[in-house]
Amino acid sequence: MQKAMQPARVRARRTEILHVEDNTAEAELLRDALADFPELTLRTLVDGVEALAYLRRPDASVPCERPDLILLDLDLPRLDGRRVLAELKADPTLRMIPVIVLSGSSLEADLVLAYELGANAYVVKPAQLNQFRAVVRAICDFWCGAAASPVRRGAAGR
Repeated sequence: MQKAMQPARVRARRTEILHVEDNTAEAELLRDALADFPELTLRTLVDGVEALAYLRRPDASVPCERPDLILLDLDLPRLDGRRVLAELKADPTLRMIPVIVLSGSSLEADLVLAYELGANAYVVKPAQLNQFRAVVRAICDFWCGAAASPVRRGAAGR
């Protein structure tokens, strides 16, 4: 009798979140809130120019893994989050990456503009630490777990 061939085991890629935030204290709060998600990799970049350069890196020798989710602040140095969002959603190679605006602004004009530019969600950063952690957990549970994604090729549970 012949043994059935076993399929090669493929190591699943860790889920990557790109956080674009210039405030180091807020970046640390997010990193701390994600400590409950060991399967996630968090990369933080401090401005829009750096984020676009990372996402569009041209070096063909380095495989360009796209992040599974982008958390984007609006008020960034050099290139603000509104322009970054517009460029991401205009770029055919990047527009499928879900982008959640994670902002301190509760202005209706910012909310409306973010959605007009193609944001997948807009979340106002809660002032209370426990509320911030709960919001981050909810984002990760949904966007990195339940939601099907063309970046991840399906939902995590499938």
